[in-house]
Amino acid sequence: MRLTAAILCCCLSLYSCQEGNKEEKKEPATSAIKDSAPSNRSERPAVNPYNGVDVSPMDMVYYPVDYPKLKMAHTLSTPPLARVIYSRPHLQGRHIFHEVLKYDEAWRLGANEATELTLYKDVTVQDKKIKAGRYTLYCIPHTDTWTIAINSNIDTWGLEPDTARDVARFVVPVVRTQNSLEYFTMVFEKKEAEAQLLMAWDDVEVRLPLRF
Repeated sequence: MRLTAAILCCCLSLYSCQEGNKEEKKEPATSAIKDSAPSNRSERPAVNPYNGVDVSPMDMVYYPVDYPKLKMAHTLSTPPLARVIYSRPHLQGRHIFHEVLKYDEAWRLGANEATELTLYKDVTVQDKKIKAGRYTLYCIPHTDTWTIAINSNIDTWGLEPDTARDVARFVVPVVRTQNSLEYFTMVFEKKEAEAQLLMAWDDVEVRLPLRF
């Protein structure tokens, strides 16, 4: 009886070891997830087939500043006063003048489509009244001043200035800074009872005052 029991125990132990080896040979569960992933992900084309990505991104600024956010937060219920839509070129290792812009030559204040200024109500700029509406905005940079032009020729690409359609021109001073701003930037700033449209690139800043 003892011999029979010993043989039975050995058989059971041998069977258990074989089953354990089978379990060890099973592939981990994560392999099924790995195999189910697309094998050609790295082979997908990097180019957007619908529309190329522009190196000069389009931007939009409002006055009051961040108007859409204030509207959605229900902290402001009045209409906006002004908006600028423009594309933002960048230096890419260049200097703003002689390599990108030239003094005394008209510039569209951005890239791609002409920069657009929308005035939602009449405004006074340097004692000149400008009616509410959509306009093109461009400039003529000089060493110490910039001439800012508001023009009625809207929905255009680039800049072929038709000076006959200039609504008004303004001369504003240039401020040199310690900055080296990579992207051309336009923002509205509030100063006392007026708004100032800041235009800045590289180490240059100019401001156009607007009184609503």
